[in-house]
Amino acid sequence: MSPTLNSLRKQLRSKRRQLSIYEQNKAEQQVLVHLRQFSRFKSASKIGLYLHAFGEVHTNQLLKLCFRQNKQVYLPMICNMNQNLVWVRVSARQYLNKRFSHHPLGMKEPMASRGQHVSHLDLLIMPLLACDHEGTRIGMGGGYYDRTLATAIHRPYRLGLAHNFQYIDQSLFRHKWDQPLDGLLSPKKFYHFKR
Repeated sequence: MSPTLNSLRKQLRSKRRQLSIYEQNKAEQQVLVHLRQFSRFKSASKIGLYLHAFGEVHTNQLLKLCFRQNKQVYLPMICNMNQNLVWVRVSARQYLNKRFSHHPLGMKEPMASRGQHVSHLDLLIMPLLACDHEGTRIGMGGGYYDRTLATAIHRPYRLGLAHNFQYIDQSLFRHKWDQPLDGLLSPKKFYHFKR
């Protein structure tokens, strides 16, 4: 990893952590407005989401919207065998009762023994640290999403969720294993990328 990418990651992590609850709630509400109008969201029945843990755009209201619209909600769990993500279906009751385990990396995971492959999903809503105008996504550095998506090239639709400052209006370096996004949703705007 280049020093530039290291410093960008550090800078954006810090900026995310400094967001107030008010700023996070406002970002989530604005993203929710865009998502309700998004045709891929409307037609999707199986949606992969994440539980925010490190300053990402919050997903509480997104998850509740999915449950209200009777969509199947899947949350990521790290498979210890291959370090890929598998997707575990959760019910509204499980979510509201906070039936999750704590992963050593700091995030919460569904309690289950196995999950579905990412290709089972119609829409995957992903966290990120940065995204450029070509859909190059920079994550936290573990490579979990890239490894997982490398085995599901055509499905699902890959939608990044970001704060406005996480959209970078310059080209980020893309490694051959980096998996680009189909779209990026920020409080201000929806970006669509050609792959």
